[in-house]
Amino acid sequence: MEAFVEPPPTCEEAPGVFLFTSPAVPVAGKRLRVLAVSDKALAGELRVGATASGTRRGGPPYFWSVEIASPSAGPLEATFSQSACTDPAAGATTSKVVVRKGAPTPPAPPKDGLWPVRRAWTRSLENVYSAWIEALFDAPESEQPSWSALHEVLRDPKRNLLFDHLGSGEDSGKAAPVVRPDCADLPYFLRAYFAWKLRLPFGLAECNRGGGGAPPSCQGLITNEDLDDRAEAKKKDGAVAVFGAFLRGTLADKAHSGSARTPFEDEASDYYPVKLSWESLRPGTVYADPYGHILLIAKRVPQTAERGGVLYAVDGQPDGTVARKRFWRGNFLYATQRELGGPGFKHFRPVVRRAGKLERLDDQGIRASADYRDFARDLSRDPSKLDVEGFYDAMDDVLAPRPLDPERAMMETIAALEEQVRTRVQSVENGRKWLEKGNGPAPMPEGGAIFETMGAWEDFSTPSRDLRLLIAIDVVKHFPARVARRPERYAMPAGKTAKDVEADLATILARDLEGRKVTYTRTDGSPFTLTLAEVIARSASFEMTYNPNDCVETRWAAPPGSAEASTCRAQAPAEQKARMETYRAWFHERRRPARK
Repeated sequence: MEAFVEPPPTCEEAPGVFLFTSPAVPVAGKRLRVLAVSDKALAGELRVGATASGTRRGGPPYFWSVEIASPSAGPLEATFSQSACTDPAAGATTSKVVVRKGAPTPPAPPKDGLWPVRRAWTRSLENVYSAWIEALFDAPESEQPSWSALHEVLRDPKRNLLFDHLGSGEDSGKAAPVVRPDCADLPYFLRAYFAWKLRLPFGLAECNRGGGGAPPSCQGLITNEDLDDRAEAKKKDGAVAVFGAFLRGTLADKAHSGSARTPFEDEASDYYPVKLSWESLRPGTVYADPYGHILLIAKRVPQTAERGGVLYAVDGQPDGTVARKRFWRGNFLYATQRELGGPGFKHFRPVVRRAGKLERLDDQGIRASADYRDFARDLSRDPSKLDVEGFYDAMDDVLAPRPLDPERAMMETIAALEEQVRTRVQSVENGRKWLEKGNGPAPMPEGGAIFETMGAWEDFSTPSRDLRLLIAIDVVKHFPARVARRPERYAMPAGKTAKDVEADLATILARDLEGRKVTYTRTDGSPFTLTLAEVIARSASFEMTYNPNDCVETRWAAPPGSAEASTCRAQAPAEQKARMETYRAWFHERRRPARK
């Protein structure tokens, strides 16, 4: 697999810089943003009038941004100049920005469809899309940011580079849509939002979830130019209301996890698989979990001397929460059974106009496109040839092309487990508060539906999270043995064999797990603290702790009769407990059942 090495900056005669301005019609006294994007690791400065920034973000694509809080009416010149060029005019990219005195007329709902198409998807706009995604969810590495709903992020002008881009108060006004996507909806909502703002084509297929031993499959294409009954009913309320109705209605109904899990060779799907490389795994790339969870890459941080590279992604939850997570085996599951479809990293297929009609590009069309030919080299069937260990080995090579210090690498893995356990604390706490209000018992679905349903069970149970937790525990427990299996991936201490290092890591692991602690709230409101070592020791019990009708103590696997369990006040119905026993093998074997 390809390792990414950033080349030193040079003076590029053709830097491939694209300058993008928001809002679409700049207005005096209103925030103005100019963005410069490029696939090249340029050193340079973006200047808009008297305001400049040399801060480069991303990579690739790389981007620079300048904001003017209250521009004056009149023309401005936006210029990206390269610091590696001795002649300031050499390799410079310039664009004129005209700031108007008065605000434009807000866009009206189109007579047909959802919004008009004024632009085509290009490599430059894909780069803007990636930059927009990264800026939207950016946060320091030390934080675990989360938002109660996607619209909370979109309404933040410090994050949203397209805030009120259409000039109609679509993010700041009373008509701003309420946006609460779940995990499968999130990539579609973001892609549709970006396309709506920039007047780009958008489409989605109608897909099934698979079943009966068959993977998901798709057909047809619904586009922004098609009639949408629910959106049509909102046209009297304006263009923003039309878009909001489309998101909450048609898009939320049609998009689901099967949409992203289609087989790699399915060209009727909305996604195509990408090669595992630093270049390919850019913000906006989707990760299709084989068992139904969907994540969206939001940021990459290159490897340093202290640690390996980090890939961050965001996902949506059934309650509308959006949170950022790091890539590791405990969060990004992988499996190869045919009936699960094609898991892994994927890009949206561009929607284009041909013979007056919108359609998605198939593989041949992507390869033939001048704008997508560099994406086309990423159009690889390699993921379909990887087994589970091969996939995670390949991702290790992408994120850390240089050998890692084994102890530091293990500490990163332990930190990822701790982050996952802390996230579960909040999920279980939500269930505790639900029970405290006198709710319950929540109906328990039959069979594999425990992982994917609606209502209180979907909101407060944790079968998927607990399955991931069990896998994460396995990863941490077996990390010393993984180092011994792949010693070439690590900077092994001089004079020590792989077995020596494995034994040393096992000792360090046991000590560190005892030192890390998490605290949850018991039924009576009192805090209770567990070490990570205790959490791992309870792994067998976590095969039966996902039921929201159980007290919080049971959900944290408190030993029956212990002081910890003494505050427990609720138990799931006996019939549900009996069925959980029959489902326990799925958790014990770390697998999701196939859909029937």
